[in-house]
Amino acid sequence: MDNKAIVKEMQDKMDKALQHAVHEFGNLHTGKANPAMVEDLQITVEAYGTTMRIRDMAAVTTPDARMIQITPWDKGALKDIEKGIRAANIGFNPAVHGNTVRCIVPELSGERRQELVKVAHRMAEEARIALRAARHHALDVLKKQQKTLNTSEDEMKRLEKDIQTAIDKKNDEVNKLLSAKEKDLLTV
Repeated sequence: MDNKAIVKEMQDKMDKALQHAVHEFGNLHTGKANPAMVEDLQITVEAYGTTMRIRDMAAVTTPDARMIQITPWDKGALKDIEKGIRAANIGFNPAVHGNTVRCIVPELSGERRQELVKVAHRMAEEARIALRAARHHALDVLKKQQKTLNTSEDEMKRLEKDIQTAIDKKNDEVNKLLSAKEKDLLTV
C-alpha cells in the first residue's frame, strides 16, 4: 500500500466518522416533530400476525412543528399502530383521528434541554475519538512502511502535516455541527 492509499483510507474513515456524527445528531430531537422520531426508533407494531416497523406499514409526515401524523396503508392497522407507539413508551400520547394516528410532540423542559446538550457533547467527543483513531492508525501504517517504501524524512513530515490538516478540518466540522445542534436544543 503506498502513502497516498494510506492517507485516502484515513480520509474515508474520517468521513465515515463524520457521517455517523451527523446521523447521531439527527437522532437527537429538539422538541420539533420529525418523522425519524417514530421511524428510526425501531418502534414495532404487532399487525397481521407478525411484528413490523411503522415505516414498513405507514406514511409518516409532520403537518406542523409539533405533530407527527402516521397514515397506514391499511386502515385496519390504526389501532395496532396506536398500541405500538404507547408500548414503546417514548413520551407520545397517540390518538386516532379518522384514517390517521396523530402524536403531539411534548415541549422540552429547560432541564431536559440541558441533558440533551450534554448528550450532544458526548456524541461530538465520540466523533473526535474516531477521528483521532483514524489518524493514529494512518500514522502507524506510514511509519511501519517508511523503510519498505523508501520514504524520505521530508516526505514523512509532509504526510504527517497533511494528516494533521485533515483531522483539524474534520474536528472543525464536528465543532460546527455541535454548536448548531446546541443552539437548536437551547432555542425555545
